[in-house]
Formats: sequence, C-alpha cells, structure tokens
Amino acid sequence: MPLLNTRVETGIALITISNPDCRNALGPEEFEGLARAWEEIALDASVRCVVLTGAGLSAFCSGAKLGADFGAVLDLNDLVDRALLKTRVFPRPIVAAVNGHCVAGGFELMLACDVRVASDDAKFGLPEVHWGIVPSGGAAMKLVEQIGHARAMRLLLTAELVSAQDALQFGIVNEAVRPSDVMSRALHFARMIAANSPLAVLHTKQLALAGRAEMWRAREPAERRSADLVRGSSDAEEGRRAFFATQDPKY
Repeated sequence: MPLLNTRVETGIALITISNPDCRNALGPEEFEGLARAWEEIALDASVRCVVLTGAGLSAFCSGAKLGADFGAVLDLNDLVDRALLKTRVFPRPIVAAVNGHCVAGGFELMLACDVRVASDDAKFGLPEVHWGIVPSGGAAMKLVEQIGHARAMRLLLTAELVSAQDALQFGIVNEAVRPSDVMSRALHFARMIAANSPLAVLHTKQLALAGRAEMWRAREPAERRSADLVRGSSDAEEGRRAFFATQDPKY
C-alpha cells in the first residue's frame, strides 16, 4: 500500500508514505493518496493534529519518482499542488516525523508542516537543479521566507544535501534526535497540540499564516511556466540521461 492514513489515538491522525523500496518516492498513486488524505482529514472535525512520516528508517520522502509514468495524470500541476499543500494552508497542525532523508518533493512536503522532528542521521536538500529540473513543489516560493535568503539560496542553487544538524541550525527543523526517538517526539508535540482548544489552535494557525496562501497562489503560475520551460529543455534531457546512468550531468 503506497499510503497509510490511520488514527493512532484520539484526535491524532497519522499519514505514512509507504513506498520504502523507492525511499518513499512519490509516483502518481502516492500523489493521489496524499491529496485524498488531506481532503478527508480536513473534513474530519475529530482530528486535532496530523503526524506525517515515511515508512522505514532510511527516508522520509525522496520526492517524485523520476521513472514513474505521469503521462496519464490529467492535471499533474493541480495534483502536486493538492498533495504537497503547495498553495494551501491546511486547517489542522501538521507535525513532520522526518525519519530519514528528506529531499526534493519530500523536502517541499515538509515545508507545509508546522512542527518538524528529524532523525539525526537524516539529510535535507533540493537536488533538482543538478538534474535539470526546477524545484516546483513550493520550495522556490516558500523557503526564503521560512529560513532567510542566504540559507535558502544555498539550498536552492547548489543542490547540496545538508545534515540534520545543519537543518536544525538553519531553522528547517525543530529537533534532531536519535532515529528511534523520532516518532515518540513527534507524537509528544502532537499530543500537546491536541490537548489544546481546537478552535483556538485553528484560529492561531490561520492568523500565523494569514495571507500566505494568497501569496503562494499569486506566485504559482510563474512557477509552473518556469518548470514547464525547463522540463522541456536540453538541460532536462541531459539531467534525465545522467540520473538514470548514475553519472554527473554535463551541461
């Protein structure tokens, strides 16, 4: 099963990206599952907090599955938007249990989470530009605001992966703990949130992120145009060739 949506205890829902053989990469089925899970949980008034994680200990999510066939998806841009909460402020708090590498689309999905607990051996980054791709799941729109210009541009433009300790210093995550402690710490935060007034929590999150969704939606058409332009370029073709050949691309 590519995605698990379960209730771990009263008031707390758990979403698990379960594709461990591909480091929890997102193919069409996983994107559809995420989009559907967010929509279902948003309508469930009994859920006060969501914990998001990946199956296994090696990866939270490695982003889009580059070898997957996305050709049959009718509106891929809209699906990515709904699955990664790219231009939406989700009404419930989300705690990310980052239990391994968190890169590309997985990193962008994490950016939609409110509290983030990471394993101390995790890696974080946006390697898209190395492979001739634009990070079009929201990072180019959100990261500067979240961690500042210099740190964000380092991640966006160099394609390097940074350690959990760097991610903690950058303000990308709240805690970096032993892999065995990631879920317990994430649930600790989720329980604290779920014990509070759900109405007060809802409005506090809305106030904290007021205007963000409108800003993201205003920027998103330009991001789509850039992503489409780069996706159809010779750079993207060389990036795909090099990726599947496990070589460095030559631009």
